[in-house]
Amino acid sequence: MAPLALLSTSDKTGLVDLARGLVEEFGYDIISSGGTAKTLQQAGIPVTKVSDYTGSPEILGGRVKTLHPRIHGGILARQTLESDRQDLADNDIRGISLVVVNLYPFEQTIARPDVTLEDAIENIDIGGPTLLRAAAKNHAHLTVLCDPGDYSAYLEELRQNNGTASLKFRQERAIKAFAHTAAYDRTITDYLTAQLTEATDLPAQFTLSGQQKQILRYGENPHQSAGWYQTGTGEQGWAGATQLQGKELSYNNLVDLEAARQIITEFTDKPAVAILKHTNPCGIAFADTLVEAYQKALAADSISAFGGIVALNQTIDAATAQELTKIFLECVVAPGCDPDAQEILQKKGKLRVLILPDLHYGPSVMVKSIAGGFLLQQSDTTIATPDTWTVVTEKQPTPEQLDELFFAWKVVKHVKSNAIALTKNRTTCGIGAGQMNRVGAVKIALEQAGEQARGAVLASDAFFPFDDSVRTAAAAGIEAIVQPGGSLRDKDSIAAANELGLVMVFTGMRHFLH
Repeated sequence: MAPLALLSTSDKTGLVDLARGLVEEFGYDIISSGGTAKTLQQAGIPVTKVSDYTGSPEILGGRVKTLHPRIHGGILARQTLESDRQDLADNDIRGISLVVVNLYPFEQTIARPDVTLEDAIENIDIGGPTLLRAAAKNHAHLTVLCDPGDYSAYLEELRQNNGTASLKFRQERAIKAFAHTAAYDRTITDYLTAQLTEATDLPAQFTLSGQQKQILRYGENPHQSAGWYQTGTGEQGWAGATQLQGKELSYNNLVDLEAARQIITEFTDKPAVAILKHTNPCGIAFADTLVEAYQKALAADSISAFGGIVALNQTIDAATAQELTKIFLECVVAPGCDPDAQEILQKKGKLRVLILPDLHYGPSVMVKSIAGGFLLQQSDTTIATPDTWTVVTEKQPTPEQLDELFFAWKVVKHVKSNAIALTKNRTTCGIGAGQMNRVGAVKIALEQAGEQARGAVLASDAFFPFDDSVRTAAAAGIEAIVQPGGSLRDKDSIAAANELGLVMVFTGMRHFLH
């Protein structure tokens, strides 16, 4: 009896060539459902509709097609077991040698801006995952294919192995099928969780899945292996970015780029540039033009900027590109790049230049591995705005000071704790990052700022437990401080600020970043 293949695909890529090879080279019979059968018939390939094979029509508007004993019996039968072979014979069921299935395009459906919950639910595939899981389970006796990229490899397997696929090939495709259905279910769960539950709710179960995009040369250090995995369709986020030029991205490049993306999305009102090193900002600036913003950001700490990452919130123009070529940089990312700017940047052939049109697209949750499990938290996308702040000193901030404090508050949110950010004229002038005590972070920031500290403002990612940092800041010329508040000794810091003539505001929100 001829081998039997079940083909039921949403993505018709490569389908006709596969079916033609199965029929003409290896004598397969094909059963197929709905649109797949129609595609094969139009190509002149003999095919039996699933409804004709099972004797049961498609019902419920196509929701039920392949859920039938004649289908699943043929897939799950163990051909080496006499009792299974007898069951097939008694029920007039043919064993199935190949299952080719890919699923309804749920990810593409929910990516549409006008998608409704009803549309999304209707694009949840039921029969497809069932077929894939059944075939993957029984891979000892048949082959399952869920990726059109594997069609030619399967035909080659048949050519090299007298019409059969090797066990190794079947095992690899079974694992791929299980991974495919797991990722599919994860996407559905994430979408429905976002649609049907409170935003603050975390799921009782959480599964992280991704498709390997690239094996990286190494991780943070050469002795650590690393890979890049993408979630979803790969059309959003870094997997959907366009690399215009430069060397292959490294693990550390991607970590730094994500930190840069998160920072630059805070600034939308005017042209802004952020320069980072090891995920910490070393220069951030606003200006009337992009080139001026870059020049100000670079001048904030040109030493640390060497070998850094640059993120821009507007399309790179020629003037900015010219400046970018004057210093060694690892990566540049922006939402766009003018053709003449791209030509200029090509002078630095090793510089990695990435275009990420949607800088604001980011993860809704953050995952951190620990021994025996992982931690899950919502991404820190909220920031307290000045209208929610409390002025706690006798001296009130001017509108200009309030705007500057808000700029500094956005910056310090993205500095590793303990964190201090000094800014002046919408430009950073001192950063104190990752210190074990807040006094140390203040001193580092002030030392970096030097004379620029006079007339600047200071932002702290957490409260001051003592008044020493307030006094140190005032002695250096700081005029205003923004901090979360909430210390048992807030009164001491407020009293010191009043004594020294400083403005101090409390946000009521902290931004620890570990």
